[in-house]
This record gives sequence, C-alpha cells and structure tokens, in this order.
Amino acid sequence: MLINKILVVGSGAREHAIVKAIDRSKHRNEIYCAASSFNPGISELSNELIILDINNPDIIVKYANEKNISLCIIGPENPLSNGVADALSNDGVKVVGPKKELAMLETSKAFTRDLLNEYKIPGSPIYSRFKNLKGVSTFLKKLGENYVVKYDGLAGGKGVKVSGEHLHSHSEAIDYCNFLIKQNNEFVIEEKFIGEEFSLMSFCDGKTLKHMPVVQDHKRAYEGDTGPNTGGMGTYTDKDHSLPFLNKKDLKEARDINIATSKAIKNKCGKGFKGVLYGGFMATSSGVKLIEYNARFGDPEAMNVLSLLESDFVEICIAIAEGTLNEIDVSFQKKATVCKYAVPEGYPDNPVKGEPIDVSSIDNSDTLFFASVDYKNASLVESGSRTVAVIGVANSIAEAETIAEKEISSIKGPLFHRSDIGKKSLIQKRIDHMMLLR
Repeated sequence: MLINKILVVGSGAREHAIVKAIDRSKHRNEIYCAASSFNPGISELSNELIILDINNPDIIVKYANEKNISLCIIGPENPLSNGVADALSNDGVKVVGPKKELAMLETSKAFTRDLLNEYKIPGSPIYSRFKNLKGVSTFLKKLGENYVVKYDGLAGGKGVKVSGEHLHSHSEAIDYCNFLIKQNNEFVIEEKFIGEEFSLMSFCDGKTLKHMPVVQDHKRAYEGDTGPNTGGMGTYTDKDHSLPFLNKKDLKEARDINIATSKAIKNKCGKGFKGVLYGGFMATSSGVKLIEYNARFGDPEAMNVLSLLESDFVEICIAIAEGTLNEIDVSFQKKATVCKYAVPEGYPDNPVKGEPIDVSSIDNSDTLFFASVDYKNASLVESGSRTVAVIGVANSIAEAETIAEKEISSIKGPLFHRSDIGKKSLIQKRIDHMMLLR
C-alpha cells in the first residue's frame, strides 16, 4: 500500500488539530512537521518534528526533498505570504494552501475590497485606501461615528481598530493612521458593520467549494466580550452546523460570497485558490457582510470543524491539491462543539512566560490541543502566547460547554480562560441583539 509522506507547516494548536485529523485517516501516512517551536502533541503523532524557518521557501523545499514529501498542508498565514506554496508547487509537491498572489485575500485588505468591488460581489462596505493623511479627515466625516481603520497587511489579528471600541474620536483615528504612515504602512478606512460575527470556512480546489460548519470566535480577552483583542479565546458551533442567531438566508449569503470570491480570484489571477477559504462575516440588519478573508484554517476554528469531520481528511487534502474535490463527499458529525483557550496571565499585552503548567488532570487527551508551549527542566512551560486549547463535543452547545469548561479548568498554572464562551447567557445576548437588529 502506498504511503503518503505528508508535511505540515506550523506548530500551533491549529496544526495539532490538522495532525490529529491526518492521524485518523484510513490511509498509511508518514507525518512530518516543519515547526517554529516545539509542540509535544504534534511530536507524539509525527515521524519527525523539526524546528526551522517556516517562512523561508528554500528551506521548506529543501526539507520536503530530503523527506520525499508528496503532500504539504500549510497552517499559518506568513508562509503563504512568503510564497512557500509557490515554491513547493513548482517543485512538484501537492500543496493545500494558496499561492502568494491568491493569499493576498488575507495579506491585503485593500486587494480583497477591490476584488469584491470589481466583480460586484455583495457584502462589501463603503471604503477607501490611503498611503498618507490626504483625504482621511473628509472620509471619516463621511462615515460619521461608524468606521474601522485597517492596516493593509498581516498583523496577527491586531492591525484593526474599530470606532467605539479602540478609537473614540476622529482625532484618535487620525493618530492611528499617523502611526501606520510612520511605519510606511498603507491602510484602509471603511464603514463599520453592526451585527454578529461568524466564520465560514470552505475547502476549495480552485473550482469546487465544500463548506464546513459555521463557527463563532470570541476575540476579546475577558468575560462578557471585554478587554483587548486576541488571536481568539474560544469558539463554538451548533449541531445543525449553523449558529443560534443565524437563519438559513444568512448561511446561504455567506456561502454565495465564498463561491463568488473563489470564481473572481481565479478570473483575476488566472489560477485557482487551493486550500481553505475562510470568510469572516457579520450578520447585519441588511444581510451578511464580509469583514475579511483568511487564506487558511482559523485558530481556534480548526479545532471545532476538524473534531467533527467524518470524511477522510487526507483524501480531502489530495482532492484539493489535484482539483478533484467535486468527486468526494465531505461530511461532518451533527454535533455541537465548544473550544476554549487557556492563556498566560497578563495575555495579550504582558503575558507571563516560562512558568510551568500541568495538563495531567485532563480526562480525555483527544480533547487537548497544544499551542504556545515549551519544555524547560523537563517540565511543560507556557511561552507567552495562547497556551493550550480544549474542545467539548456533544449533542448540544450546553453539554459541549460543560465538557470544555471541566477540562480547561483542570489545567494548572498561571493561566486564565473565558468561562462564558458557549454559556447560554452569552449566546442569548447574541440572539437578542440579532432580533433587535432585524
């Protein structure tokens, strides 16, 4: 029987979820991981985990050649923006992850807005691009109090400032624009949407899209959606693969936007998007709007959807790379999930580092995903970013939340998590908000 030699690029909890999904495949696979840091969960499941510069195409290609890699799955955005997918494809390796030009859906906010505009794809805001302060004040006056300033590039989810949350006046907005200009950064100012956010990720082979369950992420660090923005403190899905505050029309609109974007970028760039097309959407009183695109699995969203995946993940990945996604069935369990992250005290602005954590009280290691951890003096320590995630899978959100809360609470160390993610009171707030808006 043929052995698939699979390379996973990246070493966070998202990549731990990817490796677990490969490990569940019915095919014989050898798993290799090109990592930016040590991940004990990935190390345990892979033939080799090697720490190297994952953003350097030449280094990744050299390693892929040494190991006779036939398929590569790229986890994070930075290797995509540096052309790792291009280099591997040119070398004959099948790749799940778009080429650099197509990854601009994530790496350039302005590119995405212009694309939606050019191809008349619904869901885009009033927006304008800027390199300097010329016209900024006038455009802010046009938008009034509902505006967003976005750095036009990758900033680990921290380059967006929203009026009423991070910016409380036009002068504060102009200060932030000035800060970006001084760093030679271009930026986009756009209309602020009012509604509820959700994520829809679709497997995409350049022609066919197969949609995953819809997920809601919680960006704010503290209970009740307060505090600074983070990479994501936790996520949940409902057993019907939608969310309690969405309706069938919302779901259809989001799917249609992903499909239209996939067609538009193929038309514009002359080649298809192969990988995970991740739309960050907002349900509003006037339909579904696109906040932004990512060109890979979300983190934590990957833990939710891959924990539910019934189909063979390796077969899906090969179909994406070969352009045969229309030939295979992609199905997910009809269950609810709740994912919660434990993060270092002081995260995100001033996180504790190097302190030991203890995960030995976790009941079910299948529910545990390692993220920003390391080993020091033979003990597991936190290394400054989101530390570990757990997932609860059950017949309802409430049951899944109970499992996730029990598991995350059993982890010892200077950590905190959001206990309200997946709780009835927080979800009801979302439902009430949408009912009011509609």
